[in-house]
Amino acid sequence: MILAYEMRATADTLLAALTDEQEAAATRGFDDAARRWIEYRPEPRPGLSLADLGVTARKAAHRLLATALSPPAYAQAMAVLALEEVLDRREDWRRGRHSEDYRVVVFGTPGDDRWGWRFEGHHLSVSMTVADDVVSPAPVFLGANPARVDTAGRVVLRPLAAEEDLGRELLLAMTPTARRRAVVADEAPYDIRSGTAPSTGPIPPAGVPRADLRPGERALLDQLVALYLGRLPDELAAAYADTLGAEVHFAWEGPPGPGGRHYYRVQADDLLIEYDNTTDDGNHAHTVLRRPRGDFGGDVLAAHRAGPGHTP
Repeated sequence: MILAYEMRATADTLLAALTDEQEAAATRGFDDAARRWIEYRPEPRPGLSLADLGVTARKAAHRLLATALSPPAYAQAMAVLALEEVLDRREDWRRGRHSEDYRVVVFGTPGDDRWGWRFEGHHLSVSMTVADDVVSPAPVFLGANPARVDTAGRVVLRPLAAEEDLGRELLLAMTPTARRRAVVADEAPYDIRSGTAPSTGPIPPAGVPRADLRPGERALLDQLVALYLGRLPDELAAAYADTLGAEVHFAWEGPPGPGGRHYYRVQADDLLIEYDNTTDDGNHAHTVLRRPRGDFGGDVLAAHRAGPGHTP
């Protein structure tokens, strides 16, 4: 309830700072088809660009994003934005990438029984849905290109270091038998398997189940799940963790070592975590937290429709 109020107040602050023309670009009906959307590539997308906002409105957009993320995840998100300038320089400024090429869009009216919002651009997509003052998170996507910037053999910037390192640490900690079960393909896929689809679809659980791991390996898997849930505010992370159940699977594709293309995913009943490094040099990372039943508010909207006040 507190988080829903904070989101509503921050969204109201943002909308109040906009001109009529800006508000038209920043708002859609709750049932608009664009609400069930994730696009982390540098493609056109609905919403109002940060580049078109004044300081007050731009700060309100950042504050709205911050309501959905923990402080560490918000720092990661800001690094993702900054990397657009780094990538543009690496590409000799050819594509005109810039750190304000991110858009915010509000669906419905903040404070209504159903509303939501999204903050999105290249390598960042955060969607939140609110129904009956209950906040439902996901998808939450963070990517990085370059994933790592070095100088003199030392890291300058590596926003998704924990996601990569902890997944590999878990794989390498396994017994040879467990590792053979966990590695389900010798080559990594081109991208995360859920991609930009509005629904994750039936991705069968693969790899090794948590129940078949040794205690130390289970602890590492639990840390990995907690790392991704930790992208959310404590209130959401704790509520979501309570619903996971015990049957969690971990699968890896590609070689185990750094510096090349590799992928892993973690699955449970209403959980899909994916990580990939999509280039031959292992320097372009994608990560996503999705909820097969809860993406785009599927869980809270189902509860809303089943409520006594809902008219079919």
